[in-house]
Amino acid sequence: MERPGKFEHSRFLGDKRTQLVYDLDEWTDVGIIDDIVGAGVGLSFGPDTLAEARNRGYTQASPGASRRHRKPRA
Repeated sequence: MERPGKFEHSRFLGDKRTQLVYDLDEWTDVGIIDDIVGAGVGLSFGPDTLAEARNRGYTQASPGASRRHRKPRA
């Protein structure tokens, strides 16, 4: 999958509404990523690792799994 322009240097993209993190190198569903970027609720991590995303309370997304959308705090 091609990375979105705003997150072209990030591998992991977090969704502030669901607290899920997406691995842009492995994820194939473009619609979800486009929704995150379009809504402006995407978050990249520094350092760009899954461990840092988990440290911030995010869990890795898996295909078919869903969570309730909440209003982002920040």
